[in-house]
Amino acid sequence: MFRRFCLKLARVEVGENVSVCGRGWIYGRGRLRIGRDTWISPGVILYTHLDALILIGERCDIGPAVEFVTGSHIIGASARRAGHGTAKSIVINDGCWIGTGSRILGGVNIGSGVVVAAGSVVIRDVPANVLVAGVPAVVKRKLD
Repeated sequence: MFRRFCLKLARVEVGENVSVCGRGWIYGRGRLRIGRDTWISPGVILYTHLDALILIGERCDIGPAVEFVTGSHIIGASARRAGHGTAKSIVINDGCWIGTGSRILGGVNIGSGVVVAAGSVVIRDVPANVLVAGVPAVVKRKLD
């Protein structure tokens, strides 16, 4: 789907010239914003929540099978370890490249110009203009 205008449908806002390349899913009724000139590859899954925003900035490239997961649980008692549900926002700032199969967890703010290597799991904030990789993702190097 290629948009040349801003689309607002329910709680989803899509900026100009966003490309959504099929077979992705948006779960939940939470807010989702995708900035202009952003590319969403096939198989991207966005788990939204009413209490948490997913914001993907302008000029971002999201690789195939990337997952954005806003929800989690507190650790419960031994009878049921997945305790009370929680949700935290995810912010991907402008110019980022999120590699294939990465997972971005709730509460994360990824700075502008970041590269997330394929298969990484981002569990904490990432400063601008770095490459992160691994499970959990850690800074591997500074980018120009």
